[in-house]
Amino acid sequence: MRLGLQLTSFNYPKTPPAKLFERIAATARTAEEAGFELFAVMDHLMQLPLQGAPNEPMLEPYTLLGAVAASTERIRLGTLVTGVTYHNPARLAKTVTALDVVSGGRALLGIGAAWFEEEHRRYGYTFPSVQQRFEWLEEALQICRSMFAGEPTTFRGEHYAVTDAFNEPQPVHVPPILIGGAGERRTIPLAAKYADILNLNCGFPDIPRKLAVLREKCAAVGRDYAAINKNALAVVFLGRTTEEAMAKRDALLARQRLGVASGRGLPAALTSRMIVGDADSVGEQIQGLIELGLDGVIVNLPGDSHEPDRLAHAGGILRAALGGAVRAGGR
Repeated sequence: MRLGLQLTSFNYPKTPPAKLFERIAATARTAEEAGFELFAVMDHLMQLPLQGAPNEPMLEPYTLLGAVAASTERIRLGTLVTGVTYHNPARLAKTVTALDVVSGGRALLGIGAAWFEEEHRRYGYTFPSVQQRFEWLEEALQICRSMFAGEPTTFRGEHYAVTDAFNEPQPVHVPPILIGGAGERRTIPLAAKYADILNLNCGFPDIPRKLAVLREKCAAVGRDYAAINKNALAVVFLGRTTEEAMAKRDALLARQRLGVASGRGLPAALTSRMIVGDADSVGEQIQGLIELGLDGVIVNLPGDSHEPDRLAHAGGILRAALGGAVRAGGR
């Protein structure tokens, strides 16, 4: 996978609930036509602090993706990412399998250990320790992989147990497993054991070190490093000029009361994951990421994803950049 789109907001201007899905489906179709290979949404119950106000629209992801499947033909569909704390893993395997059947084999299981404590508190979910959440995640990965493989699954772990759990019908194609995150102690080792795709959510300067850790962990478990698709999540602000792109970024941050809006300057934790510029500059920055050793990128486009013409334009620029990029270590 070279290019994915993450849609992080359903706050389409002047769009009532009855018309909301039409706008989202149009976004997914435009992404497909523009050459994006993945359409991903978040698995959250409320909007995130860095994305908007908590009471902005947030749709249940798998219901939404099932409907998007009927409106698209080729693009892969999944979450970035499902929080393990919100789902029984056997039920999650059934849900993703249903999405795969409905979409004709286009489902992806994106999964992570979850992090948003406030959301858990508001909606009544247990929020255990970091260690326990990663224990849940590893057991969930084992259950899902087994159920995707076709045989009745029996599993006894510290946190989950299933007995002769059927998964019928089977997926059309076994859904690839994407693990999201960048933790070197837990997330990357789990990716080395179980993931088909690792989506790094970290500052771009940290990517070479994260990939080195992945290579080391793959060697430790006898896994082919090249068999894992490695990509990064990037927030892209594209403008006709760099000044226009910066204005898009600053307008978003102002709405969220961050950075330039408060006069504190832009936090490095944000800017290190952003790509800002005109077409040439954005293309160069995308190529620079691939040269770090990535196979592709998943982007969210806060200033463009809700407008079909802008999304199609951005897709063309990103595809061209990826087409011209050479990944470090191979041609």
